[in-house]
Amino acid sequence: MTTLEHVLPADIEKTSFSIIARELFESGIKIPEELAPVIMRVIHTTADFEYASTLKFSPNVLEIIKSAIRSGADIVTDTNMALSGINKKALGQFGGEVHCFMADEQVAAEAKRRNLTRAAVSMEKASQLPKPLVFAVGNAPTALVELCSLIESGFSPVAVIGVPVGFVNVVAAKEMIMSTEIPYIVNEGRKGGSTVAAAICNAILYELAKRS
Repeated sequence: MTTLEHVLPADIEKTSFSIIARELFESGIKIPEELAPVIMRVIHTTADFEYASTLKFSPNVLEIIKSAIRSGADIVTDTNMALSGINKKALGQFGGEVHCFMADEQVAAEAKRRNLTRAAVSMEKASQLPKPLVFAVGNAPTALVELCSLIESGFSPVAVIGVPVGFVNVVAAKEMIMSTEIPYIVNEGRKGGSTVAAAICNAILYELAKRS
């Protein structure tokens, strides 16, 4: 039987990150210092060390996102789970908000009328917001496909965090985002999810909070 460790509640996260750092070192996995807060928080959220190699970052994407958030950019996500998970208080300190239009009645009606997914239509609606936008997609590859279409039509988000999970068009949609000129954080392959999208956003927000 495995022996339980006695860890104070306030020390659980710190201890978890220490374990992650040790196991990465023991496995010979080296993470660039500037990417470590994001990658380690995703591993902390998922207990999956594969993210150390599958998370892909376009050049300077973290600084691009941080600069936009400092200037009041908003975050748009494709699930209410990610909406709940992203630290809205931390984002609000910089004047930003988190949006999710998946439960919007107009989005639902329009999606039904056009035989599209609500995720796709919610990206259309979000693109009309008047502020700089960071998109965090954790569930629907159709959201990424629609973002690519919008980008081709001239829409220019700050960045796209593309980590949908699943089996249908997930890999192709991620590859489409990485082929655009828009800064991105993408997890290659089928893995991802709303918790991963939220973890990436929070890692960035917590790093900003340290330096504000």
